[in-house]
Amino acid sequence: MSDDTIPNRDMPNRRRNRILLLLLFAMFFGSMLVAGLLRFSGWRPSGTKNVGELLDPPGDVRTLSPRLLAGGEYVWKGAERTWRIVIAPSADCGAECETLAREVDIVWQLFGKDADDVHVLWLCPTDACAWPAGAPQPGTLKLLAPNAQLRAGLARVDDTVVAGKPGARGVPAYVIDPYGFVILRYAPGFDPSGLRTDVARLVKLK
Repeated sequence: MSDDTIPNRDMPNRRRNRILLLLLFAMFFGSMLVAGLLRFSGWRPSGTKNVGELLDPPGDVRTLSPRLLAGGEYVWKGAERTWRIVIAPSADCGAECETLAREVDIVWQLFGKDADDVHVLWLCPTDACAWPAGAPQPGTLKLLAPNAQLRAGLARVDDTVVAGKPGARGVPAYVIDPYGFVILRYAPGFDPSGLRTDVARLVKLK
């Protein structure tokens, strides 16, 4: 048998190996290309999407030390890994405030063992304000004295129009991270289950 036939015998193997190598190359770099396109298009898996509006840039209230309505200061302490749900009603807030207060209390209770890691901050519009009388109070509720700077750090806080419901009014809600950044906003008339979903996921990050 001539030695000239040996390379010919190896040709199919070489061709097969080359094709396999090209396929592996295409799979690896193709998946990276698709991931990159999805990332820059803003797509994320449904399990990682937040329900609330992600504020970009986030509001920065780290340097503020709001006063508690009962006296003393409320200080952001990142090391404690405490998240905050913030409600900033207007002075003429009526039935919509009581409805929202009830919903927020239910949301807070559903955090279960993690509830102590979520403070509910009610930013009073006046010194005479109070938690709506007809609603139960979350265990971590903090009534904050009027604070123009903190209120200014809450995006579109005075927008009380409920989308899709002419004449209906509501109150927006916000989530502040342990360090004092306002990261999420929930428009007036929001579904409280979305707030629970987002905050429950954030609390698990500790």
